[in-house]
Amino acid sequence: MTRSTSYRFDTKLIHSGYDALRHGSITPPLFQTVAYPFASATQAARIFAREEDGFTYARIDNPTCQILEKRLAELEQGEAALCTSSGMAAIFMAAIHLAEAGDEAVSCNRVYGGTFKLFTTTLPRMGVKVRLVEDPTSIEAWNELINDRTRFLYAETPSNPNLFVSDIQALAQLAHDHAIPLILDNTICSPALQLPLGLGADIVIHSTTKYLCGNATALGGAVVGEKDFVENVRADGYRNTGPSMSPFNAWLTLLGMETLSLRMTRCSENAMAVAEFLDENPKVRSVNYPGLPSHPQHNLAKKQMTRFSSLLSFVIDGRFDEVASFMDSLQMITSATHLGCNQSIATHPASTTHGQLSDEELMAAGIHRSEIRLSVGLEDLDDLMEDVGHALDKI
Repeated sequence: MTRSTSYRFDTKLIHSGYDALRHGSITPPLFQTVAYPFASATQAARIFAREEDGFTYARIDNPTCQILEKRLAELEQGEAALCTSSGMAAIFMAAIHLAEAGDEAVSCNRVYGGTFKLFTTTLPRMGVKVRLVEDPTSIEAWNELINDRTRFLYAETPSNPNLFVSDIQALAQLAHDHAIPLILDNTICSPALQLPLGLGADIVIHSTTKYLCGNATALGGAVVGEKDFVENVRADGYRNTGPSMSPFNAWLTLLGMETLSLRMTRCSENAMAVAEFLDENPKVRSVNYPGLPSHPQHNLAKKQMTRFSSLLSFVIDGRFDEVASFMDSLQMITSATHLGCNQSIATHPASTTHGQLSDEELMAAGIHRSEIRLSVGLEDLDDLMEDVGHALDKI
């Protein structure tokens, strides 16, 4: 019994990439092994030469990871996927496959702090210069930074933590006009809410640690795109450096993904209500949430996303002591450096996830020192409102 790729999205979350009858288990099995037996030396040689299907070594491939890769590829409408040890590893693998010493790339300046430092510190040490677009709303600003050494464009939409929404179709058209790929980080939306490849992007990045897993148990990442690109990444940088996902983490992620649509619907509804509540509070200077009509890219978000996800950020009208007072007064919402899981989590980006950025870099990335990131979970909405309201009252 072969699972059909014509299944609808919610069915694919449970069945894609896996044949329960062949494996004799309704739940995908965990292949917790580092090596695989070969029937003969000739078969081993053919598998390693990619002339025959089969598994080589757990640093390169694994049956459980393969199920997750096939499922992700179908969900994102891509040809293939590659699981990595983290979202940052996925970005790094794609970047170093496309660019080498002397090459350049162009990225939106509204990206996660780790991505920002990868582009401004790590890749330059390897001879790759990444130019950051100061006004990412302007396609002309993007175009001005592209030259004959540019190997890819990169955007994260919506961005973490200020929820900037990039125009995927416009960026894809620009990239293709210059015969280069567009890499799009789809972590905040997940394929349940946004399909970048269908909007023209060439490569999709995920931190599977977040919404795909959903329960904060398994670190991981993924690269999704055309089969030739993905398999060449696997055979080159991935094989040589070893940022592989553990089979156990792939198994946990597969279990979490079964409820992705249900979770994204509920947490998006909760986040919309919390955003509206914050937007009306006099102690809050501003709220960043694509679902609010006041968001600068609200109309674009409605066009690209089916819902607005659970991540929002807001700026407290005060200094760090007021921010600390709010954070310390939360009773149910957890203070942690994570997002996209079942429980609500509050973070102060400027001192944690983006703490490695200087004041100038924070300003360039549009991150305020008094900004709080809130990943809204699946709790009862009244409890969420009471907790946020109680913390605001303590300021």
